[in-house]
Amino acid sequence: MASHGARGRGGGRPTLEEVAARAGVGRGTVSRVINGSPRVSDATRAAVEAAVAELGYVPNTAARALAANRTDAIALVVPEPETRFFAEPYFSDMLRGVGAELSDTEMQLLLIFAGSDRERRRLAQYLAAHRVDGVLLVSVHADDPLPDLLSQLEIPAVISGRRSADETLPSVDSDNYGGGRAAVEHLMARGRRKVVHLAGRLDVYGAQRRVDGYRQALLDAGREVDDRLIVPGDFTENGGRRAMTLLLERCPDLDAVFAGSDVMAAGARQVLREAGRRIPDDVALVGYDDSAIARHMDPPLTSVRQPIEEMGRTMIDLLLGEIADRRPAVSRGLEKRQLVLPAELVVRASS
Repeated sequence: MASHGARGRGGGRPTLEEVAARAGVGRGTVSRVINGSPRVSDATRAAVEAAVAELGYVPNTAARALAANRTDAIALVVPEPETRFFAEPYFSDMLRGVGAELSDTEMQLLLIFAGSDRERRRLAQYLAAHRVDGVLLVSVHADDPLPDLLSQLEIPAVISGRRSADETLPSVDSDNYGGGRAAVEHLMARGRRKVVHLAGRLDVYGAQRRVDGYRQALLDAGREVDDRLIVPGDFTENGGRRAMTLLLERCPDLDAVFAGSDVMAAGARQVLREAGRRIPDDVALVGYDDSAIARHMDPPLTSVRQPIEEMGRTMIDLLLGEIADRRPAVSRGLEKRQLVLPAELVVRASS
């Protein structure tokens, strides 16, 4: 008896038609089995799967994608310099969550940086050619034109964190307001009187909401809010150092610092130590993100935990739903899909 193995007629790659002939069914039935359609009987499915195994048939995903006007690719777009992406744990945690959720699909993930004008122009041309089925946008600033470009091109997109309270695109974020408020309430409960805030970039809505939480916690405690004690940084270690230096000049008797990220808190710690301030004896320090930096800092850093990996997984879940419908939520006129996941204060020795 001749062996078919992994070869079809003429010794080439087995075809869909040969699988259909071997299973005794039509070409469309084989296609439905391969694509997981429930409209196939168990007996027929078993016959097709047996034929696929005997012939060594491998589905041509490229042809299937072309027929469905699909690329089977998703772009994770980071409108920041590459240096920031690799320096901040937030991005690697987000990427880990996205990758984990995509691992059970046939979708490919493309990582695209768009931190410069040249990179943005190149990205706009790439997106206009519809070379991806959908886009995940991470670290979006208030004036960023990319979300509007995606809407114009009718490319399904989900962003991590809203640009404003009036966001129109689907988004996934953590409770930045609640996280900021919890951090300051914790510091005041520890008896701290002068709580200053190293804010993130204030053109990022999440950073604005952390400032709002800081303010509200002070007001609820009957304390005055001094805007001079809120200094914006850029979520970097150098930004944390600069902001901390300025705050020490403005408020030499400060005894608590709430930093908008763990990376900024690391910069602030260096400045405080150089100034002879002991942590937490003289100054309590709280960060944000609960990254590996927080756990390995000396002393270990109290920080607000964002469920970053979960945010990445949730973004993919939302985006795959948008892609399946083939039209962005904005075009469909559906209710906004904006999910806010809870933040949690993790107390350690620094406060």
